[in-house]
Amino acid sequence: MSLKDQIIEDMKNAMRAKEVMRLGAIRLLLSAIKQREVDERVVVDDAGVVAIVEKLIKQRKDSISQFEKAGRDDLVAIEAGEVEILLAYLPTQLSDAEVEAAVAATVVAVGATGPQDMGKVIGALKIQLAGKADMGKVSSLVKAALAQ
Repeated sequence: MSLKDQIIEDMKNAMRAKEVMRLGAIRLLLSAIKQREVDERVVVDDAGVVAIVEKLIKQRKDSISQFEKAGRDDLVAIEAGEVEILLAYLPTQLSDAEVEAAVAATVVAVGATGPQDMGKVIGALKIQLAGKADMGKVSSLVKAALAQ
């Protein structure tokens, strides 16, 4: 069963169980998937769905930081709930040690010598770690590795 089919099944289950918050988040995700399919005239595969989920999670996290600054705890709770629901559709996340090992191996494999090579390393890691690690954290680890 593809990831998109699993999301559709989860939407049906959320409707039956009358889980309003979960249903809203899943509908939002399906809407984003359908929008990409219509815009690009393609059928989104699992990798595309993961990219959409990552984008939606990033948007929610940005919103959470803005709502926290504004003191809107009610909206922070809603966005945090949506993030938790969306996280279920990402592949298993790598541990910090696994990410650090991948960064170190990629720095050596690419032959990076300093901060000017950060783009090469990030490009290689983006393919390898897509959906498996927070790329913001990866970027900071690469920056630290290349600064040594």
